Amino acid sequence: MIYPAHQQGKLERITRRWWFYLLFVLLWFVVPPYASKGYKFPEECSNVIYHVLGNAIIYSYSELFPIFKIVPILLIVSIFIFRNKVTRLFNIYVAVNYVIFAVGQSISATEKYGVAICTINLVMFLAVAALWIWEAFVLQNDFIPRRRPTWKYWVVPLAVLAFWYPINLRTGQPDFNPIYIFTSPAGVAFCMMTPVYIGLLTLYWPRVNIATLRVTSLVGLSIGIANMFTNFLVRPSVNWWNGVLHIPLLVISLYGLVLSLKHPQADKQTTEKIEPARN
Repeated sequence: MIYPAHQQGKLERITRRWWFYLLFVLLWFVVPPYASKGYKFPEECSNVIYHVLGNAIIYSYSELFPIFKIVPILLIVSIFIFRNKVTRLFNIYVAVNYVIFAVGQSISATEKYGVAICTINLVMFLAVAALWIWEAFVLQNDFIPRRRPTWKYWVVPLAVLAFWYPINLRTGQPDFNPIYIFTSPAGVAFCMMTPVYIGLLTLYWPRVNIATLRVTSLVGLSIGIANMFTNFLVRPSVNWWNGVLHIPLLVISLYGLVLSLKHPQADKQTTEKIEPARN
């Protein structure tokens, strides 16, 4: 497929600029949450955000959880079997998944605040979704297998832990029931699926969409830092295990961001393909 290389190059250059990261940080301070019943600004901002995240509308549809666990499993398995034949389908699914995160996890409807929106999450998740939609057009993710050092697979167990999400939702304590691989809400949760998607891209780096990897990792890192604060400092006695389960988001996002900022030309020339051509 012939794609607009100049546009892709422009995206990569923009997302490397210092002002892009300054703008990203400023967004956290200038985009307040919304509540239809109102709230005291800025004193109640954090309360509104916590309330939205704890009462997000997506959690009212638990019957959908298995679908969003089985589909990504099938797609990832298909990548290893069919490789680039399923690249566009995978990219589209990931884009849709981020739209679901944006709408489902960023909006709540309760008596306390009415319709409330964690606006910053909504904006960021939709931005990530847009870049995955872009990737579905340009198809820069190349899933042809290549030989790589064994140590690069360190992301796999952490991504699996996030995807599994072995927690008792009533008590917040560890619960390693294997059925959660197929039934936990991880499939509709940004914090649990993002390590999976970034982790997969790092295994094929540098032949991936660098701009998509970079922005997905940047948003993941920022949300990961916020979760470390919330889970380990605000209510550690209750949320400590949930904090542990967010460590994959933090460290894999940081790793993905570092890779996206490297200059991979040497790696592109020396990484050896197992198969000679892109399907």
